[in-house]
Amino acid sequence: MAKGRKNGLYSEISEELSALMRTGWADTERRELTLEEQAPYAAARRAALSARFPGERLVIPSGNLKVRSNDDTYPFRPYSGYVHMTGDQARDGALVLEPRADGGHDAYCYQLPRDSRDNNEFWTGATAELWMGRRRSLAEAERVLGLPCRDVRTAADDLAADSGTPTRIVRGVDPSLEAAVATEAERDAVLEEALSDLRLVKDEWEIKEIRSAVDSTVRGFTDVVGELSRAIASSERWIEGTFFRRARLEGNAVGYGTICAAGEHATIMHWTDNDGPVRPGELLLLDAGVESRTLYTADVTRTLPISGTFTPVQRRVYDAVYEAQEAGMAAVKPGAAYRDFHEAAQRSLAARLVEWGFIEGPADRAYELGLQRRFTMAGTGHMLGLDVHDCAQARTEEYVGGVLEPGMVLTVEPGLYFQPDDLTVPQEWRGIGVRIEDDLLVTADGHENLSGGLPRSADEVEAWMARFAG
Repeated sequence: MAKGRKNGLYSEISEELSALMRTGWADTERRELTLEEQAPYAAARRAALSARFPGERLVIPSGNLKVRSNDDTYPFRPYSGYVHMTGDQARDGALVLEPRADGGHDAYCYQLPRDSRDNNEFWTGATAELWMGRRRSLAEAERVLGLPCRDVRTAADDLAADSGTPTRIVRGVDPSLEAAVATEAERDAVLEEALSDLRLVKDEWEIKEIRSAVDSTVRGFTDVVGELSRAIASSERWIEGTFFRRARLEGNAVGYGTICAAGEHATIMHWTDNDGPVRPGELLLLDAGVESRTLYTADVTRTLPISGTFTPVQRRVYDAVYEAQEAGMAAVKPGAAYRDFHEAAQRSLAARLVEWGFIEGPADRAYELGLQRRFTMAGTGHMLGLDVHDCAQARTEEYVGGVLEPGMVLTVEPGLYFQPDDLTVPQEWRGIGVRIEDDLLVTADGHENLSGGLPRSADEVEAWMARFAG
């Protein structure tokens, strides 16, 4: 019997209740399930990973539930490398690539099977199926994933019993599996690097999913504009809830903590408290992305005049950021150095800041010294995919030190942030924060702006708001 709550109202289960619960259940095996659309792409990704590690066992866990408070857990979100290699989103799973003599691998997937109806496990305990919902059977998982599936409850013993095979595991995801294998941290880190490297260029299925997430995000931004009057009457919380509704309706959730930053909160790069007032005459910086049901995310930012029109100073800042984004986007093309779009945008902003007298010129000198960073704060973009900052563990020479290739998806997001307590700028500039961010797909002859359905220029933003703002 599962351990009950310390202060639960039922201290024991009678034999009669146990017998009653074990009888009278229909056969719910889903024999109509077929191979998921993503499965062939996942198989190709596994083959690419296999080629990098001949003769070695690779273990890629999905992860476990994490406690939020007492016996309440956070919504489960699997490790992205596991999702990429399997298409699966189940908790407590693990992909294993078992080496063959020919240098290749046999792949199989450990899964948590359905709870048995022959005992009390299916209805007692906080993670039982009657509490948390039906899981796939191992046979169902095999049909959907196109992989042999095994009971994960034997995984730790299975891996520990075969200690002679050189093994790598992704660390920090599943402590029980990590403890079962004798591995070295440096070698394990190379596996995680490889999993990130293999996500740098998206396949056609991934691009379709990202495009869908971006399209939903565009609709979410339009929802927010339509409910601005309610946000003014309440707070940034209304904006957060409005966008989240779209994310849950059309996707899994949001891909990261939504930034609903009104007024001087727009100068805080990662403002996610979202509990401040929304006042006419100020700006709203909304940085948000829908995560698709297959866990690919968008990442878009627009900065909106809450009253519908920019003040002269706000427009001056906005136009400078727009000009910088145009310069950055023009540098996104195959064969270009990854850093080119960042450099183009930052040089543009440095020139404006010198022109305004906020940093000492000439502009080239200011850029080389990084003086613009007082007001630009962050880099100008990042890779995008299963994670909002995708491929984060990829080799530096393949990512920021690499070149752009068709199929890469990245953000271009310059910004200017004048802190409310910054005495080096005039009073009317303080508390203004502007960021414009779009999601770009590198194509054979340049790029496609996947989020181009949202207006970008100041005039376009004002016209859009006049049409939709409530």
